[in-house]
Amino acid sequence: MFAQRSLLFLLLAASSVVALSMGIRHGFGFFLPPMTQSFGWSRETFAFALGLQNLVWGVAQPFSGALADRHGPGRVLLLGGLLYAAGLALMTVSSSTLLLSSSAGLLLGLALSCTTYSVVFSVIVRAVAPAYRSRAMGLTAAAGSFGQFIMVPVERGLIDGLGWMPALFVLALMATLLLPLAAPLNRAYRAAPALPQASGGMLRAMAQAFAMAWAQRSFRLLMAGYFVCGFQVVFIGVHLPAYLRDHGLSGEVASLALALIGLFNIAGTYSAGQLGSRRSKPQLLVAIYLLRSLVITAFVLLPLTPLSVALFAAAMGFLWLSTVPLTNGVLVSLFGVEHLGMLSGAVFFSHQVGSFLGVWLGGLLYDRTGSYDVVWWLTVLLGLLAAAANLPVREQLAPGAAQRA
Repeated sequence: MFAQRSLLFLLLAASSVVALSMGIRHGFGFFLPPMTQSFGWSRETFAFALGLQNLVWGVAQPFSGALADRHGPGRVLLLGGLLYAAGLALMTVSSSTLLLSSSAGLLLGLALSCTTYSVVFSVIVRAVAPAYRSRAMGLTAAAGSFGQFIMVPVERGLIDGLGWMPALFVLALMATLLLPLAAPLNRAYRAAPALPQASGGMLRAMAQAFAMAWAQRSFRLLMAGYFVCGFQVVFIGVHLPAYLRDHGLSGEVASLALALIGLFNIAGTYSAGQLGSRRSKPQLLVAIYLLRSLVITAFVLLPLTPLSVALFAAAMGFLWLSTVPLTNGVLVSLFGVEHLGMLSGAVFFSHQVGSFLGVWLGGLLYDRTGSYDVVWWLTVLLGLLAAAANLPVREQLAPGAAQRA
């Protein structure tokens, strides 16, 4: 395991990667009104592109995670930074549905799979002692929330001050900052204790690890719960600004709401990581999904005011990414650390299928009904189902995983 100084440097680099990558994407909802107006799109067109982004992110995540497990995160992060910058720049000329789906959907989805949790967690779990892994993952996940807190008002300010097209070019330049952060994470991976590699090629090793995981009921239930997490947070993150605008609230209220989600998520995610080191992680997940359903119900039923929006954002923010360190912590308890990047990516794929449906259905049902009401109530119902799915999950090493713990 790392010395304290080296560990702090690793966590700083990993947190910076997640903060920048997640921070930029959390402001995409502000581009929905100006881009749809400029190109004459429906909301479904923009929502489908971002839904595709989440789906591509989920499909690619097990492979980028497996590459990081096997060869280190350096090249994966370099590729992700380049794809991120290219995708943002090409969004400025994406005047058709196909072009937008290729830039905002395909390229940015691939970029996010290379620059977020599964890749950086594959390093952290190797470098951090088992007793502190949950806390370290909570701290790193909280950095994503700090990135949202910082980047959401920055992106809205860029759009208001420069216009949506120059704002995308500025964000593309910011994405290149991911490139130099690849080096310290790769050095940390090389310095961590070596783990045995499965025989055969990477695809065979992935298939063997996934088959072992899929045989465990707890793994399948985690995937079900994470599907709901993706549906809820991406629907809210992308469609909340438009929802508030439809109800006569200003852009400042929407910007404040997304910033508050990011701010309170710092505390919520870090707290989840801390509690996960002492309490049952599945039980904490049950509580999070139940609380999300209660918060959304109150938000839909109460009068919509700037105060109610702020309270909703603060409460949802505390619950926003708190599932990330807990879910990954359960995976470590079940399967050890050798294949964490790949298995985390596999569970995350389920999250992103939910993300795709949340953002796309939000746009589709709005265009069909003129309201987001059906989707709001669907998020409530799914939250209750996710809580029920996590109740039977158990934290115990799976058969066949002992030698790789």
